[in-house]
Amino acid sequence: TGFFMEGFWKDKSKFRFWLFQGAFCATGATIVSGAMAERTQLKGFALYTILMTSFIYPIVVYWGWSGSGALYYTDGDESKSLVGPAFMDFAGSGLVHLTGGVGALCGAIIVGPRNGRWDESKANDFDGHSVPFCVLGTFFLWFGWYGFNPGSTGSMHDAATANTAGLVAVNTTLAPCVAGLLVFLLRALVFPPRLLDVGAFCNGILAGLVSITAGCAAVEP
Repeated sequence: TGFFMEGFWKDKSKFRFWLFQGAFCATGATIVSGAMAERTQLKGFALYTILMTSFIYPIVVYWGWSGSGALYYTDGDESKSLVGPAFMDFAGSGLVHLTGGVGALCGAIIVGPRNGRWDESKANDFDGHSVPFCVLGTFFLWFGWYGFNPGSTGSMHDAATANTAGLVAVNTTLAPCVAGLLVFLLRALVFPPRLLDVGAFCNGILAGLVSITAGCAAVEP
């Protein structure tokens, strides 16, 4: 299974795959940090990170991306899963982001909200302190997504893989644009207090990026 780099020295091409997957693994571990920010000790987060990166994430990814797991395996010439059709997740909407998101949800439920978070007299204490930093961070993530999604083609040495990477890059551009604008318009025109909410715009962009990650190589723009 390649656990703890088993067999890597005999097949050195696996080191490239290990480094690329290491970035995905780190993403799955860091998603939880925002969900439990300011109310989790560093040692608790460190223990979670070790558990997620050493056991939870590798097992989930093996199920979907190894070619021999429960969610994707071959039976003759046909790809299958335990529940029927094979699970398709090109760059990790489910295997990476959903895994990290479930961990974040569990952590948020366990630690609970910040003290006074839902006290109306303290509502202003929890406003975002810097909208420009929020926007800057969003665009950093968006830029990084062009490494995650087109990079998941694994190569661009011929026309077919280069065209796939191009399709992936286009979808990785259009999906967050549409999602961000949709959320922005909904906040401005539909949902009270009907304001131009830049923070919601950023959340819409991230939602669009996560949602297109699985099917970015298979859907028409």
